[in-house]
Amino acid sequence: MSHVPVLPLPRRAARLAPVLPLVAVVALLGLPVAGDGAGPADAVSALAVGYCVILLLRERRRPLSPRAAVVLGLPVAGLAVAAMGAASPAAGLGGMARYLQVFVLVPAAVLVLLRGRADFRLLAWSFVGLALWQGAVGVHQYVTATGASYQGETVRAVGTFGAQDVMGMATAVALGVVCATGLALGRTPAWQRAAAAGCVAVLLVPLAVSFSRGAWIATALTCAVQLALAGLRRALKVGAAVVAAGVILVGGFGVGTAMLQERIDSITQVADAPDQSVVDRYTLWASAVGMWREQPLTGVGLKNFPEYRDGHATLALSSGSDIEGAGETYHKQALLSPHSMYLLVLSEQGLLGFCTLVGSWLALLVCAVRALGRARRDGSGLDCALIACGLLLWQLVDYVYGDIGGPSTVLTGVALGLTAWWGLTERAAGGAARRDTLPGRVEEAVAR
Repeated sequence: MSHVPVLPLPRRAARLAPVLPLVAVVALLGLPVAGDGAGPADAVSALAVGYCVILLLRERRRPLSPRAAVVLGLPVAGLAVAAMGAASPAAGLGGMARYLQVFVLVPAAVLVLLRGRADFRLLAWSFVGLALWQGAVGVHQYVTATGASYQGETVRAVGTFGAQDVMGMATAVALGVVCATGLALGRTPAWQRAAAAGCVAVLLVPLAVSFSRGAWIATALTCAVQLALAGLRRALKVGAAVVAAGVILVGGFGVGTAMLQERIDSITQVADAPDQSVVDRYTLWASAVGMWREQPLTGVGLKNFPEYRDGHATLALSSGSDIEGAGETYHKQALLSPHSMYLLVLSEQGLLGFCTLVGSWLALLVCAVRALGRARRDGSGLDCALIACGLLLWQLVDYVYGDIGGPSTVLTGVALGLTAWWGLTERAAGGAARRDTLPGRVEEAVAR
């Protein structure tokens, strides 16, 4: 029996060096952030982009393949036009910088820095680690009633993101579930698959007490698709184990409360007796559509939704959402976006921005699904394929109910980068099995 040589520890550590800035971005999202502004993770993401530039200059290689440059660069055209329509140059440049960070620069940095599936898996496990940490903080908030306010009680789990970003913990935990599901369905060692499946079951608890309907829907749909793509037999085994463990944990923690049941029932109560949050959301959606109808091609300009909102909204719109708990005193938070990424882009960037941005996402999804088919045929990298497709699918579904904003937004850029690496690199297109065993990459063969 032949043995694959294992590299000495210093060389293995050096091999992981390029991916460590990306792991740091994810890890820093576990720290509390004051307000809605940029946090440590955003600063490190900028440093990671700068590190990419230095690395490319030192290695004298082109940053992206032509296909990757086109797919990731598509949103730039729509953003540039929309930035010129902003209320002020500062608003236009600020909005454009945020979009470029999340949808262009950070994904491109991930594409450059990842060197193989071992890096991919390390970054995926960092997503799971962040989800476990944020989930632990969130469950503690729920149990001790120290979370954000929900129906007059401070029981909503928000993790370290606080009441200003109630979707932050839900996003981090949901993406961790998606990554853990992909790892559990792959062909890695049995103990890794078992650990990943256990993480999925544990993370169901904080996801439940986040009271985020959009995250529930996106996670359930994404995990169902991942199970189906992995094969019926494996899907039934893993699905049954996760459901059984989830039922035990949810029942043991007492998560199945009347408050949670009411939140679940409210998903279907959109016509009979919707709560005020649903009324506000539909009113904001109608306002966004009205803006788009006025400026169908280019929209009203970046960050101009708040300025045009009242001119298109009905009297059913409330003055804002209530913010309290998790370290925040009671106050009203203005509703400054339509809470739908698609409608936000359509209203502010028009058809030009919508087609370029969403077109970039759909192109990424097609490339990732094609690479998944190759992974199923050659029997390697299935976990990476399921994670890559799952992360983008989750985002596409969640964007029906949410949009960018808050410190957790940078996590979206890293997730899109994982999808881009799998779908757009030559390794994902079929060269992985050969290149992973070439001299200098023998550790990649161990990770397979």
